[in-house]
Amino acid sequence: MARRRRPGRTLLGFFVGLALAYGLVALTGTWTPTLGLDLQGGTRITLIAQGNPSEDNLVEASEIIDQRVNGSGVSEAEVTTQGNQFVVVEIPGESPDNLRETVERQAQLRFRVVACTSADGRCGAATAPTAPTDPEASTSPGAGVTAPSKPGKTGKNDQQNGSNRPPVAFAEKDKNGQGATDEPTADPTDEPTDGASEPAQPDAEGGYGDPLTWMDAPDEASIQAFQDYQCPPAGDTALVEDDPDKPLVTCDDQGIKYLLSPALIEGTELAGADAGIPQSQFDWVVSLDFDSSGTSKFTEISRALYGTEKQFAIVLDGQVLSAPTMDAVITNGRAEISGNFTEQSATSLATSLKFGALPIAFEPDPPVETVGPSLAGNQLSAGLWAGGIGLLLVMVYCLFYYRGLGLVVIASLGVAAAATYAMVLLLSESANFTLSLPGIAGLIVAVGITADSFIVYFERMRDEMRDGKSMPVAVEAGWARARNTCLAADTVSLLAALVLYIFAAGVVKGFAFALGLSTLIDLVVFFWFTHPMVSWLARYKFFNGGHRLSGLSAETLGVDSIATARPARVGGRA
Repeated sequence: MARRRRPGRTLLGFFVGLALAYGLVALTGTWTPTLGLDLQGGTRITLIAQGNPSEDNLVEASEIIDQRVNGSGVSEAEVTTQGNQFVVVEIPGESPDNLRETVERQAQLRFRVVACTSADGRCGAATAPTAPTDPEASTSPGAGVTAPSKPGKTGKNDQQNGSNRPPVAFAEKDKNGQGATDEPTADPTDEPTDGASEPAQPDAEGGYGDPLTWMDAPDEASIQAFQDYQCPPAGDTALVEDDPDKPLVTCDDQGIKYLLSPALIEGTELAGADAGIPQSQFDWVVSLDFDSSGTSKFTEISRALYGTEKQFAIVLDGQVLSAPTMDAVITNGRAEISGNFTEQSATSLATSLKFGALPIAFEPDPPVETVGPSLAGNQLSAGLWAGGIGLLLVMVYCLFYYRGLGLVVIASLGVAAAATYAMVLLLSESANFTLSLPGIAGLIVAVGITADSFIVYFERMRDEMRDGKSMPVAVEAGWARARNTCLAADTVSLLAALVLYIFAAGVVKGFAFALGLSTLIDLVVFFWFTHPMVSWLARYKFFNGGHRLSGLSAETLGVDSIATARPARVGGRA
């Protein structure tokens, strides 16, 4: 027995889905899409390279910055180089501060052990940490690197330095990202040392030997540098000179001063970095995965520090993010940076770390200026008017040629436009999709693809009626033949959009994304609106009886007569 068609249910499901999409839009509270730089202007950041970088380094830096600001591929920020010293970043709209920080950040991540701090007094008289004068400083992210802490465990560095940070400590995570269930035991052969009685001195080549040994007895020059150093005032964005082969004196955002060993692990030994909220937690964290080399070093360090009061510092751009102690011997190379993160700050940090450090340094506090739209308002208005007039002519022609069926074309184009607008709004919020003029062109091009689907379907259906079939039968027979043709055409468009998106750059990506999005929406409308709508209309005598205004009359089809549908039997089988 043939399956009974229920076009009314399909149409109802389609409109429920469309209503849900607009319900999500209402929850976001944004009813206008994010416009590109060419339509609304934005922010221009001019990065000035220090020294005389090579052309290759400048190009590499611009590519890394482009990956950062266009991480989703559709925000359409423009990154260009000028001369041999400038990288210009143009960001559409009012760019938030965290995006500017993402552009400017060097992202030089290094891991060092702590020899002493201004709070413990091991390198001189202990002093209370200076409270930041900047009210925003107390909420800055990066309280430490940790995995989910066991209940009741407190990071020893927080007891020790008296800061108001949440408890932090290193703990191992399993492959599913959860905290280890068993408390690791220290290797009995790795006994903690209490420190050498005499300070170590740099060797003849200026090296400092094993950092894990050096931290117990730092050299006199490093101690003197630590005592002479003053933490900069809160809000000072000047970068600290960070030589990985030498000890480092620096501070954290709480005003605590640190003397750190030469770097033990470089940020290049990170295999990945992602932002998210772990299961059973409520705060944003940045998850770190080390490669095989970093995992091996991290295991050695955790064994040396586990069970001691010694701290391990995470240093980003020469400033300490956190200096927790070890609560476990970590052997799998997985950890988290936790603290007072927001979604934006965690994502910004993870993006910078994921795409690597810049190969060159830039001057601090680069010039930032607001730029206007590159397209004049009257040009944009003229383009929209041209698109609207073209769409209107398509609708008029469809009404003239298909008559009653032309209403299906107009309705399909209308719901496709509504679905497209809803998706653009949702993607603007969730994926930073930015609508520029090339993107609008991609949406308009897809209108032609959508109209082609209708024409193929209607002509197949009319051919079936010319062969003597009634409209209800011709609708299904024509659909069986037309859908494969339309699927093949839309697949070609999707492949073209995919190739453009992968291999193109800048605003061309936006065009490809919009074209692919519109093509997918065309398929949804074609399968779940256009076909059910025609099947539903086939039940009415105006269409299946061949009315001269239906577009399916004998005169319109070029035949002597058309077959009419048999009346449905009341109470009979379908």
